Amino acid sequence: MIPVEHAYALAPSVPPFHLRRVTALDAARGPVFLAAPRGDERLFVVEQQGRILVLSGGRLTTFLDLTSDVQLGGEQGLLSVAFHPRFAENHRLFVYYTARRTGAIVVDELVANGDTVDLSTRRRWLVIPHADAANHDGGQLQFGPDGRLWLGTGDGGLAGDVLGHAQDRRSLLGKILRLNVDTRATAPVTWAIGARNPWRFSFDRATGTLWIADVGQNAWEEIDRLDPRRPGLVNLGWGRYEGRHLYNRRRRLGGGRLTWPVAEVAHPHSEAIIGGYVYRGSVKALAGWYLYSDNQPGDGNGPWLRGMRAATHEMWERHAGIPVGVTSFGEDGSGEVYLVSTSGIFQFVP
Repeated sequence: MIPVEHAYALAPSVPPFHLRRVTALDAARGPVFLAAPRGDERLFVVEQQGRILVLSGGRLTTFLDLTSDVQLGGEQGLLSVAFHPRFAENHRLFVYYTARRTGAIVVDELVANGDTVDLSTRRRWLVIPHADAANHDGGQLQFGPDGRLWLGTGDGGLAGDVLGHAQDRRSLLGKILRLNVDTRATAPVTWAIGARNPWRFSFDRATGTLWIADVGQNAWEEIDRLDPRRPGLVNLGWGRYEGRHLYNRRRRLGGGRLTWPVAEVAHPHSEAIIGGYVYRGSVKALAGWYLYSDNQPGDGNGPWLRGMRAATHEMWERHAGIPVGVTSFGEDGSGEVYLVSTSGIFQFVP
């Protein structure tokens, strides 16, 4: 029985769809993300070890190799790529990774030249120290409806945010940040505090709504749905709250507008939530459903995929045909959605 979460009721049925394996991407090792510039027919796959592969004209080749710069292990590595909204004209892209030796979170810009990247074009936008632990690195980059580059950082690791980063407004850890990458000099702006380890977030292509999947501590995983255009600082609550539940009464909130998740999944049904996208692709039955999954469900029922729709306040869950080891979702240049896993990369099709 799927638990009814807050105002969401069970949908009458699971929408019909199929997950088709993209066999041309089977050579990817340790894939953790997939992306593409809007309108571009290529697919770009991020490997945690430090490479980005490009599928172009039926051939899979290395687009970018940062393995010598990336610290790999656990939750560390090359974690995301985002393409500038005007990539077709300026060829700019941005990567998020953990740096070798220091473990710091790094955001770099590079410039593409066809199906490769010129490393001499690298520009460093951000370095966030992350030396206390090798987990909770966050890792998502997305351009928002405002044209800014958004990124989600973890709370710095260890258990229970013992270092207090998430609610500390002076820290860039445990935050949703924005960067204006179209100016010569800029500092990140904190849009939300109180994140534990946001893996992944996305903007609805149709409405601009921001959806965040934030990995929980030991009891609750959460989904947040927010309006990125609403002014003021957002507080997701972590440190003091895990989901909607009091976690540490001694942890004081750091200000901002406290927001509650729109959905939670209890352990052990979910133990490492994986955020996806509001589906706007060609499978009509999935239109408007926010898709999400889990990396390591612990209740023995196997991997699952869920959909929830804000318009009707319904949700569903499917187990059949869902691959093990889900690591992420991705969108291609036309808005088709993919499920990324250690057992292959799959496209949602009718």
